[in-house]
Amino acid sequence: MPQVTVFSLFSEFDIDLFKSGKHFRLYEKLGSHPVEFEGVKGTYFAVWAPSARSVSVIGNFNDWDDEKHMLNVRWDGSGIWEGFIPDIGVGELYKYKIYSNNHGAVTEKADPFARYCEHPPKTASIVWEQDYKWKDKKWMESVRKKKNALDAPFSVYEVHLGSWKRDKDGNFLTYGQMAKDLVAYVKEMGFTHIEFMPIMEYPYDPSWGYQLTGYFAPTSRFGDPEGFKFLVDQLHQAEIGVILDWVPSHFPEDAHGLGFFDGSHLYEHPDRRRGYHPDWKSLIFNYGRNEVRAFLISNALFWLDHYHADALRVDAVASMLYLDYSREEGEWEPNMYGNNENLEALSFIREFNEAVYGSFPDVQTIAEESTAFSGVSKPVMYGGLGFGMKWMMGWMHDTLEYFKKESIYRKHHQNDLTFSMTYAFTENFMLPFSHDEVVYGKQSLVYRMPGDEWQRFANLRLMFGYMFTHPGTNLIFMGGEFGQTSEWNFQKGLDWHLTQYKVHSGVQELIKDLNKVYRDFPALYQKQFSPDGFQWIDYGDHENSVLTYIRRGHDTKDDIFIACNFTPVLRENYRVGIPKASGKLKVILNSDDEKYGGSGVQPNISAIQKKVWHGREQSIEMTIPPLGIVIFQ
Repeated sequence: MPQVTVFSLFSEFDIDLFKSGKHFRLYEKLGSHPVEFEGVKGTYFAVWAPSARSVSVIGNFNDWDDEKHMLNVRWDGSGIWEGFIPDIGVGELYKYKIYSNNHGAVTEKADPFARYCEHPPKTASIVWEQDYKWKDKKWMESVRKKKNALDAPFSVYEVHLGSWKRDKDGNFLTYGQMAKDLVAYVKEMGFTHIEFMPIMEYPYDPSWGYQLTGYFAPTSRFGDPEGFKFLVDQLHQAEIGVILDWVPSHFPEDAHGLGFFDGSHLYEHPDRRRGYHPDWKSLIFNYGRNEVRAFLISNALFWLDHYHADALRVDAVASMLYLDYSREEGEWEPNMYGNNENLEALSFIREFNEAVYGSFPDVQTIAEESTAFSGVSKPVMYGGLGFGMKWMMGWMHDTLEYFKKESIYRKHHQNDLTFSMTYAFTENFMLPFSHDEVVYGKQSLVYRMPGDEWQRFANLRLMFGYMFTHPGTNLIFMGGEFGQTSEWNFQKGLDWHLTQYKVHSGVQELIKDLNKVYRDFPALYQKQFSPDGFQWIDYGDHENSVLTYIRRGHDTKDDIFIACNFTPVLRENYRVGIPKASGKLKVILNSDDEKYGGSGVQPNISAIQKKVWHGREQSIEMTIPPLGIVIFQ
């Protein structure tokens, strides 16, 4: 059997960059790469295992015998083992068998840089390299920059690929099937972007993909890597941006994964107080180790480079920022300044964002960060973390708390809705109703609303209308857009049969129209992160539970006026002060319209009158429908 031949893809400069943590294209070097060497086709293998005494490539091709293909360690102290094996090609299964210098430990690991993995519960890596012919040139070269801009509409549909829809037998759809059904649906609904919960390979379905073992491989549950590229390609051709959930915060302890990789704490922090996550029972990356930083940043750039991703939503940022996150007193150690900030993680996050925007200026990074940490979406050069946007978790929590209250009590809690405006422009906020809000006994969005069926759905429509007219971008988890009544279940598809009923199809029609209004009216997006883009008309009418406000764009003629009635009581002849305007006000959207499943009450806006109200020289009278929002221009 052919033995391992000395061969390398690394230059001395590559090694210097790797050691210093500045090599952000490691996926071009480490891992398995089909190549031709001295006229012979085979595969080059390279793996970082500095504590190893020996490293072998094992697979079907050598009967999983660790003595047949032993890699060579580099002489430069990099800890990289490498070599060329003839006659090994695309599709071969393999792992690394590692004998450690650390107490004689022996591990058998999947390749951290594998491009393709076996379908779980199988755990081997697969040699893979295909030349996919992309057809999204227009998107990449001109459209993406406009669609991803901070002053453009940014409406996101969050999707878990395994449970969006299943076939008639309950099996997963393939990437190819989703490239037809999912793309058409997202386009029809009018979302500008789709966000995929982690599609990198993961071993355990109940983790929803947030416990990764194959950082460079799209999950094989739905097909091969080219299948996922085709799905992304089709989304781009439909002018829909693709956001990928990315998890640099922790990883599982599975035997074939990154943990204790070469018999040492290679990827995880060696101090259990900083290297183990008690909530998720997983390991935390060592952000102070140069090679680990290079691994993670290379991984981020890989998905932007090879899979044309348009944004990365970074999971669990708060857990990275704080040394005492989810830890009791005595379970953590302060940093050199005596406080609880993880300085190494802060440094890593800033370097990650600089690397991403430096290489791909047209993309976005989005932080799922749940604390009041300052400057999350401020550029690194101004002392921030450098993200493009941050999830507005406080708004989500306060809004859901408010809406679950019976309308008779809402007048005592109006501050739950208005409080967000005191901090709305401290970050570039995205407003999320994410998957986390419809699991673990929290109930579906519509069943968190009070009242009878009519009131529940009217509340849901009102809440979505309030979301789309509140400053910031927005995100809705799949199923919410048609009022799914059951909690999300990752083991089956959504309850699509519900859309045959008017109350559900009505919510679906409303989301379509809200997306259209958001796209068509510049006042809702041009200044969505600026205080200049928002103005209260009246936030103090607690007794009637009514809010009125203005959204502004660059041109005052584009101003949008919004009136919300948070009770089922019809508000007739309700006077609203408005800025100077000429002509007649036009209703853009009424959430109580019959086509949305509403009662059909019309706003009945009067002509503009020269009567001082709300501190303005002119005003109108209108009817605000029960549990309704009216948007007019």
